[in-house]
Amino acid sequence: MSTPRNIEINLLGRTFKVACSKEEEPQLLAAAQYLDSKMRDIRENSKVIGVERIAMMAGLNIAHELLSQGGASREPEYREKLHALENILDQTLADQDVLF
Repeated sequence: MSTPRNIEINLLGRTFKVACSKEEEPQLLAAAQYLDSKMRDIRENSKVIGVERIAMMAGLNIAHELLSQGGASREPEYREKLHALENILDQTLADQDVLF
């Protein structure tokens, strides 16, 4: 696996830098694009207000989709991956707050 590098992802018009390996970059970009589309859909079609709440609802919807499509048998694996992604997002958001 290659050395992590920073790439930029966009969520609801906000740019975030996220560390990932070159091999993981296509999947991370696809995941960010999917999350952004879910977040935009929630913002446009519901009364949910605030980026954090929109992100939470999008995460719940994506988790529901995953589990509804037979993902329950792989729940421990998914839970571990989601936890790792959550840590990355938390760190990225914290780093972005420092810049402002």
